[in-house]
Amino acid sequence: MATFFPLFFPPGRLRGWVLLGGLAATLVGASAHAQAFDFDELTRLAQTRAGEPFRANSDKLPPALANITYDQLRDIRFKTDRSVWRAEKLPFEAQFFHLGLYQTEPVRIHEITPNGTVRHLPYSGADFDYGKNTFDPKPWGDLGHAGFRLHYPLNNNAYKDELIVFQGASYFRALGAGQQYGLSARGLAIDTVGGTGEEFPRFTEFWIQRPAVNASEVTVLALLESPRATGAYRFVVRPGQQTTTTVNARVFLRKGANAVNTLGIAPLTSMFLSGENQPMAGDFRPEVHDSDGLMMVTGQGEWLWRPLQRPQAPVVSSFSMTDPRGFGLMQRDRRFASYEDVEAHYERRPSAWIKPLGQWGAGRVELVQLPTPDETHDNIVAYWVPARLPAPGQPLELSYELAWQGEAQQRPPSSWVTQTRRGYGYTKLTPEEQKAQPQYVLDFAGPALDALPADAEVRAMVSADANGRLLETLAYPNPATRSWRVSLRVQRIDPTKPVELRAFLQHQNDTVSETWTHLLLPE
Repeated sequence: MATFFPLFFPPGRLRGWVLLGGLAATLVGASAHAQAFDFDELTRLAQTRAGEPFRANSDKLPPALANITYDQLRDIRFKTDRSVWRAEKLPFEAQFFHLGLYQTEPVRIHEITPNGTVRHLPYSGADFDYGKNTFDPKPWGDLGHAGFRLHYPLNNNAYKDELIVFQGASYFRALGAGQQYGLSARGLAIDTVGGTGEEFPRFTEFWIQRPAVNASEVTVLALLESPRATGAYRFVVRPGQQTTTTVNARVFLRKGANAVNTLGIAPLTSMFLSGENQPMAGDFRPEVHDSDGLMMVTGQGEWLWRPLQRPQAPVVSSFSMTDPRGFGLMQRDRRFASYEDVEAHYERRPSAWIKPLGQWGAGRVELVQLPTPDETHDNIVAYWVPARLPAPGQPLELSYELAWQGEAQQRPPSSWVTQTRRGYGYTKLTPEEQKAQPQYVLDFAGPALDALPADAEVRAMVSADANGRLLETLAYPNPATRSWRVSLRVQRIDPTKPVELRAFLQHQNDTVSETWTHLLLPE
């Protein structure tokens, strides 16, 4: 069941990869550990920190970095020949990002050696090419880093491609073969909705496990901290056509901190500017988005598809369920012709599918959609909210697999929505009537529909909430794409309120498609 409610939200922020907003955070000063270090040891550290008051980061950048410009920062590049593990010729390599401009809060990065001990990986000015900058990094000491990235030969054995990046707050994103960076994931989201303001937890310290000579995966441990929470995270990254990141998270709420209203687990952050359901006047590109829909499967096995929108005011939709089987922000349109953008190549942006490992219990998937003036802003957020929060100092432990998918991506086993279009062709309705009675045209395709006989009777099962009156519904074959098309027309009863719409296909008594669930926004 989806619920809609408006909310107050600050003006659209720049994409989390670049600008994260004002977040007080702490730098964890960890010296090299003599004993073996593992996920349980990290958990004890996170739990200890949860019992202590939050300590804001007191480190300040040197003046030369504090006043750096965007172009100056772009001119600082890590020297690839100094990549961690390059000399050892291991399958994975690590490179670091330099502090400056938007990335002002340092993180500490360590290596876990094969015997389990920890070796600190300090900042060194010798690791970077400063280009035209005239900085002298020698007096800076160990500044820390802005983040890091791991490289692996994703597309061919001759070159190690970027595989996964951890940079800024708790943001990270990864690639499969042939993909191009798009949406991001986060470790945790706090009060994205319903609080006095969003809190951005951040990974303050990382431990990267040195891979073996023949390794096909790499493990990263991370300590998360914020004014109201701490967390121990383990990421096991397996590169491939579909790169998967298995995430184990143990989250602790801080003792004595203000209550958390919305604890967002496995958050995904993306961008939607325009699509076939919401074209943008004046833009030559048919669609502009990193994701075009939220897909979910409930504990009862119902598949749901929510097309994304760019609203005029912030919109939140909640989908209550118990033990979800999966959810994700998907990029279903994979054709260049859908975007016609030779630079951005949105058809290469990955989908991110989250598969819970174990039972997550009761809660809700929450989708936040924000206004945005252009494609440089992330305006879509989706995450899981558990129905019950742990007591301060007690762990909330959840595990999931996050798959970064391209052409081969998660689909419902029956059939799915291939496009959602709003608008009219030829009609005798007046412009005022068309506005008051929106029409949607949906296309469904998939194996369940392909298996039906040519003369099969397929019905469109369409419903609207109490604020909508269905005027017309029709299902018929679309011979051009060998799919089924549904057209529906609805009238708002109160134009100042939204209308929740649902539609799926039925043959005899069998459901043969996922459920299209759409919010008709108020005028």
